[in-house]
Amino acid sequence: MPPRPEVDTTHFSQWRLRLGDWVEGVRFTRFIITLIIVNAVILGLETSPAVMAHAGGFLVTANAAILGVFVIEILLKLIAFGPRFFRSGWNLFDFFVVGISLVPAAGPFEILRALRVLRVLRLLSQIPRLRAIIESIMRSLPGIGWTALLLILVFYIFSVMGTMLFRESFPEYWGNLGASLFSLFQIMTLESWSSGIARPMLEVYPWVWVYFVPFILISSFMVLNLFIAIIVTATQSIHADEEELGRQQLLRELRAINQRLERLESSKQ
Repeated sequence: MPPRPEVDTTHFSQWRLRLGDWVEGVRFTRFIITLIIVNAVILGLETSPAVMAHAGGFLVTANAAILGVFVIEILLKLIAFGPRFFRSGWNLFDFFVVGISLVPAAGPFEILRALRVLRVLRLLSQIPRLRAIIESIMRSLPGIGWTALLLILVFYIFSVMGTMLFRESFPEYWGNLGASLFSLFQIMTLESWSSGIARPMLEVYPWVWVYFVPFILISSFMVLNLFIAIIVTATQSIHADEEELGRQQLLRELRAINQRLERLESSKQ
């Protein structure tokens, strides 16, 4: 049996590296971003019966062509990165969004027609600034969770107090725990709470401001500002990590340059 020919794996690896650099290059990324924006406009135009009556065939064809480009992009990344493609959360997100678009939107999958608009969210994975914002939100989720638990406790305490104190006179707002929670949510948003809830209650309970003011200070100002502070802190930590990676890369490059200089000096000697 003749020996099998050897495969030049080094050349193949270099070819995949070049393909990966090209797919993630600036020009190709800008091309994909442009297609995402165009696709978003097309999906919006498809909601208009008048536009579909005049240019429906063109819009459907353009939508299918753009989807084909997205599929080719995913395939190129799979070829270039192999199993490493699935180690990136952003690649998984793109794979999921494009995969949904490929499912036939008929019969029980009719709802997937509306989910095609999720392709617009691919801008999050293509634009670095948007990607940094999402990463900062994801990093801040643990802190946000604990702050949300604090807010839930505040809501529960004040809703129980409000139900016990005001349900006899204002059952539409404080008749049960659910109604009290909804009233407190309206008060927290500061949407017409003064004229709709507080003023009528002041005529019956002149001291009711003692109940409303602490709740508004805690929920609308203190707790919600904690959410903002947590996200800002996470964003700063991401920037700090990026700066640290840049410093480490610069140090590696300087060490490599220093080693080359040392080899040149030793060769001259």
